[in-house]
Amino acid sequence: MIKNSDKLKIGNKYFTSRLMLGTGKYKTISSAINSIKASHCEIVTVAIRRLPINLDDDNNNFFNSLNWKNLWLLPNTAGSQTAEDAIRMAFLGHELACKIGQEDNFFVKLEVISDPKYLLPDPIGTLKAAEFLVKKGFTVLPYINADPILALHLEDIGCATVMPLASPIGSGQGLTNKTNLEIIVENANIPVIIDAGIGTPSDATMAMELGAGGVLLNTAVSQANNSELMASAMNLAVKSGRLGYLSGRMRKKQYAIPSSPINDISKISLT
Repeated sequence: MIKNSDKLKIGNKYFTSRLMLGTGKYKTISSAINSIKASHCEIVTVAIRRLPINLDDDNNNFFNSLNWKNLWLLPNTAGSQTAEDAIRMAFLGHELACKIGQEDNFFVKLEVISDPKYLLPDPIGTLKAAEFLVKKGFTVLPYINADPILALHLEDIGCATVMPLASPIGSGQGLTNKTNLEIIVENANIPVIIDAGIGTPSDATMAMELGAGGVLLNTAVSQANNSELMASAMNLAVKSGRLGYLSGRMRKKQYAIPSSPINDISKISLT
């Protein structure tokens, strides 16, 4: 069993679940709500641009239907093409977190994407915005390419995590950047959250077996034929991968080795 002490620490917050879910692209509001419940996640990320300005509006059923006493809001700056735009969104995200009773929530998933075709994070804009937000007291979780050097720079300026993509966002291609992800995990002294490209539970397990601190995904659940069932599967996959990492895999060997000892049958007494 996973020990109680094995919790994910981001900034000054501790989380039992290492699975984080996005909230976009679900077929229905009820599907999104049920999937979040089935995943047993504790962190839910919502694009700040999609957050309701007036939380009392009856049209905000989804946002108001979530139990924010058990969930931690992770506002994200999706849609920001510049560092300045992302910084403005981060401050707005904190204001909205305060409206749901999370006054101490300065978390922000930092996304600066100036490339509309391939949706790859802008490393220079991300670093610039991250440095400013860290100085302003935000707990910054930057979304980046699987760039080991950039990951180190972001850690050095005080980011709470780094969130490298496994493969292009929404592609479901899995861990196409596995070698770089391994380097990032090896070098990091902060949690590494694998974000983007996860398509199956086995992808999530593989990410956790690398030593990642957690996995953030959206499309793999929201676009599954049965989103609620897939959310449950992802929950188990992340737990399985974490246990596999903690237990330590066996050493690979070049040749086959029998799993049962072979004794000299001539020396076995039959009496």
